[in-house]
Amino acid sequence: MNPYPDYSRRHFLATSSLVMAGALSSNLILAKDNDGAKFVPNSDTLKVGLIGCGGRGTGAAKNALNADKNVILTAMGDAFGDQLKNSHETLNGQFGDRIKVDPDHQFVGFDAYQKVIDSGVDVVILATPPGFRPDHLKYAVEKNKHIFTEKPMAVDGPGIRSVLQTVAESKKKNISVVAGFCWRYHYPKRETFKQLHEGAIGDIQSIYTTYNTGRVGKESSPFVRANTKNVMEWMMRRWYFFTWLSGDHIVEQAVHSIDKMSWAMQDTDPVSCIATGGRQVRTEPECGHIYDHFGVVYDYPKGVKGFHFCRQQDKCDGGVMEHLSGTKGICHLSGDIHQITGENKWKYAGPKNDMYQTEHDEFFAAIRAGKPINDGDRMIKSTALAIMGRMAAYTGKQITWDDCLNSKEQVGPANPSWDTDVPVPTVAMPGHTKFI
Repeated sequence: MNPYPDYSRRHFLATSSLVMAGALSSNLILAKDNDGAKFVPNSDTLKVGLIGCGGRGTGAAKNALNADKNVILTAMGDAFGDQLKNSHETLNGQFGDRIKVDPDHQFVGFDAYQKVIDSGVDVVILATPPGFRPDHLKYAVEKNKHIFTEKPMAVDGPGIRSVLQTVAESKKKNISVVAGFCWRYHYPKRETFKQLHEGAIGDIQSIYTTYNTGRVGKESSPFVRANTKNVMEWMMRRWYFFTWLSGDHIVEQAVHSIDKMSWAMQDTDPVSCIATGGRQVRTEPECGHIYDHFGVVYDYPKGVKGFHFCRQQDKCDGGVMEHLSGTKGICHLSGDIHQITGENKWKYAGPKNDMYQTEHDEFFAAIRAGKPINDGDRMIKSTALAIMGRMAAYTGKQITWDDCLNSKEQVGPANPSWDTDVPVPTVAMPGHTKFI
């Protein structure tokens, strides 16, 4: 019996209409006309709070400030004070008086996200390690904040289900939720996938994606176990190397390519997947327990196959690409190449854009217009696909879509603190590591 009947493959992320639920924050005005209550545009100053002050969070804050001249940063939060300080100095140096983060609005610790959200901001940027994302999303929606959230959205089954509920609530409240799956905001990719969805290569039969890079994740970080206070600080400083914080690199990084596979399939639910993976060159204890390569085969309805390969290994050929075969042609995407061959030859020749900036430009424009946009359905679908692939590789078992959605395995502590005694995980062993 399915213990979570609401999360069957048939009903996963069903599209629902947006329901008005009252004024959300000072940046939207509730007005009346012949159609009843609705949100209308205005030009109020929007206050932004940054949660997670690493490189990606700092970059997202820059994008937010560049997206709208009447945006100011008023609160920042991070687990570590030194990281917050560095981010604040960087942003203040670039934006000057638009950085209005007083010392009493600089929050440090595991509860910093709550303090930022409760500080009077209108918009929050969520850029902490993804293991914290479900709780941060939930609290931001409870407090009626518009959200830009980095990918991925969760690292395990309980996290997936939490975000599913949060997304549903954000729709009811008409909250804008824009996700850091930045390729969905890339002009060449948008036009290419439009061509695919209009049948340029006929019925898609297979999709091949790669995300092959060198080693990443601050492998040379000075924060080794010997100079950190305890295991929790060590893991937090080196968060990339622990599944409970990053989800492993297939979930944290390669999910971009898996998101494009899902996009090509118009976010159709897969049936199941099988996978391989392991840890051949990332063998140092300081690099936690995550894998350094994965290979996943996704089975979709009607016999369509999705193939995904990723690795983080130095001195190897790299590449991020998508290759799609259909009944009428082939589509190839790699770097600046976006082309279709076969019956309907096509090559993208339109404008290029900074996709990181575009996602924020469209996010703030939607808030201003009182017409929120919500990436919630697709952002959790792509996240779940990546988690599903990791589950299959770690266990060596075929994992169905329902298996993934209903997994009971919570890979990290429920309420982490600096005093939490977190056991150091061992490297997963296919055939021995159990699916839960």
